[in-house]
Amino acid sequence: MYFRALLLPLLVFVSTAKAQKIFAHNDYVQPVPFATAYEQRADFIEADVWVQNGKLVVVHDQPTTIAPTLDSLYIKPIAKLFTQYGDKVSPDRDYTFGLMIDVKDDPAVVLPKLIELLQENLSYFNRTANSKAIQVIVSGNRPRIDTYLDYPFLIQFDGRPSEVYDQETLQRVAMISDNFQSYSRWNGIGDIPDVDREKLKRIIKRAHNDNKPMRFWGAPDTPDAWKKLKKLGVDVISTDKVGEAVKEFH
Repeated sequence: MYFRALLLPLLVFVSTAKAQKIFAHNDYVQPVPFATAYEQRADFIEADVWVQNGKLVVVHDQPTTIAPTLDSLYIKPIAKLFTQYGDKVSPDRDYTFGLMIDVKDDPAVVLPKLIELLQENLSYFNRTANSKAIQVIVSGNRPRIDTYLDYPFLIQFDGRPSEVYDQETLQRVAMISDNFQSYSRWNGIGDIPDVDREKLKRIIKRAHNDNKPMRFWGAPDTPDAWKKLKKLGVDVISTDKVGEAVKEFH
């Protein structure tokens, strides 16, 4: 299924405390999608994806009017950058990013279309051939864990702390993500309550034990909150304020 043997295994993201990664949450709602996050050197860029009229479209809720396509908002601009800069997406040879596809529709319908689109642009999304290619990560409505190995290495998956993976499947998991609100109702003011901090630290440690970076969605989105999350060991800060977060940590 899906040409499993097409590509060789690759561990794409390794947890590290040395660099704070920035995740452009719901990038497509920004005044200038993709370009702003790219110019700010976001480490991950997120797009919510549905199927409309047989095409993958980017919109938060199920589309009722014609929505922009994934191809027009992200795939084509990425391809244009590689055409401009050769084997890299930027004049900065060290820069690349992950494209997070948050599947809002049926993954059995979305993923074949996504893989077909990536295969049409293979040289830009094949990290086993080019370490600076764009890694696509599937989140949201993901397929069953026991089918991850059936998909080509063009896509990796967004894991959850509650899920159990064998070692081979774990290589297909790019990061571990969860809802901050499941562990704490802290609003970003003052200190994180001690009980909540310990719960968060346990989840972060579990991800790090698997050598995976940790991300929370739904956390307070302020500079003080980012710094406290970083201190806890959160590797990937999810934010709607990419430019501000990049300046804070770089």
